[in-house]
Amino acid sequence: MRFELMLPHQIRDAIERNLPVLLPLGVLEYHGEHMAVGMDMLAVTRILDRLEQELDIVILPQFAYGAASYAVERPEGAGSVHVGADKILPIAEEIFFSLLRVGFRNIHGFIHHQTENFTAGMPTDLAFKLAGRQAIFRFLETQYGEGWWGSDRMRDYYTQHDEGIDPFNWICVHPLMDEKITQKYPFDHAGIGETSLMMALAPEVVDRDRFGDNSGWYTESAKDASAELGEMGVGLILDRLKELLVRDAT
Repeated sequence: MRFELMLPHQIRDAIERNLPVLLPLGVLEYHGEHMAVGMDMLAVTRILDRLEQELDIVILPQFAYGAASYAVERPEGAGSVHVGADKILPIAEEIFFSLLRVGFRNIHGFIHHQTENFTAGMPTDLAFKLAGRQAIFRFLETQYGEGWWGSDRMRDYYTQHDEGIDPFNWICVHPLMDEKITQKYPFDHAGIGETSLMMALAPEVVDRDRFGDNSGWYTESAKDASAELGEMGVGLILDRLKELLVRDAT
């Protein structure tokens, strides 16, 4: 279900069923001459299009204006749009706080940009991770007042924490591809891995005739990309998302 298309009774039903609420996160960034600047965003949104056919989920409107950086290419004529993490943070916190106010308690952000070292984090995912934590603290204090954690209602906090059901799991941010996937599928920037994903998910944004126009080292393997390889990656991602979201909904 698309959140913007839902009626209030459907929203209440989703809350009652604790359905996963998914926020696609991305950036607009140069991905070589052969591929669209929205690749990172499209990887998430097109995967969720497929996931929606298999699971009951709520998909929020995408947030595409992440911290792309200009590390790959200058923006002039190349298309990268960079919004600093410090600017993203307050917006992200307001988004998450509002979703908690609505009543959702199973919120997940998914991002593909710069997630090769997700544990350490990069500006966009770090902004949303911190925003999620701050939104939860703010919401709980708004609802229960100062001292909420020390109150008797939180007596079983550590048990809840061990079971993964404490309030700080209400909002989670995940990489689209975790380490287990990247051990089986190439993770790169505009190379064989990402180009193959787009050939499978959004073939209209890949132009094979432009491979020869590339000059960056990171695009050298793109010529070996295929939709078949991309479908393998899609399958790995979908399997992980289904396992993750079904587990967290219980």
